[in-house]
Amino acid sequence: MAETRSVPLGKRKDHKGRILRTGESQRKDLIYQYRYTDIRGKRQTIYSSDLKELREKEKEIQKQLDEGIDYAAGKATVIALVERYISLKQGVRYNTKLGYNFVLNLIKKEDFGYRQIRDIKVSDAQQWVMKLHSDGKGYSTITSVRSVVKPAFQMAYNEDIIRRNPFDFKISGRGSQ
Repeated sequence: MAETRSVPLGKRKDHKGRILRTGESQRKDLIYQYRYTDIRGKRQTIYSSDLKELREKEKEIQKQLDEGIDYAAGKATVIALVERYISLKQGVRYNTKLGYNFVLNLIKKEDFGYRQIRDIKVSDAQQWVMKLHSDGKGYSTITSVRSVVKPAFQMAYNEDIIRRNPFDFKISGRGSQ
């Protein structure tokens, strides 16, 4: 993965002559460091004795920052929120995973899944559930969807991403309404 681009004069280099990226530097004791700003606006520094290892850490941090900023700002979509929730569920049974994937695939087919979580009100959630019913989805399918979406939104609520859980309402039973 050698980069072959012209380098302007004055670029920082390490003791081996390799060009350092923005935020990277090498200390006098030859330890590499990378400085960045976390999602709370605080400066953070990570260290490594190996440049390649430092860049792996950088990549992971950047990925987390990219995911965290969208999520923390409430800009994440319903799909992203549900994916995040499911990714935190470790050690679940095979059939439970199948159920999660079923719900995720259903949400991906709906316009509702592409909305930002901060914009969803209780009435929007209720309308979506009624739409699923009018589209021919059965009671058990709707309760399965809600059993994944509700705790995902609860997670966002618990982390102060949204003000309230829009799925915190009762669904009337099979025979009623």
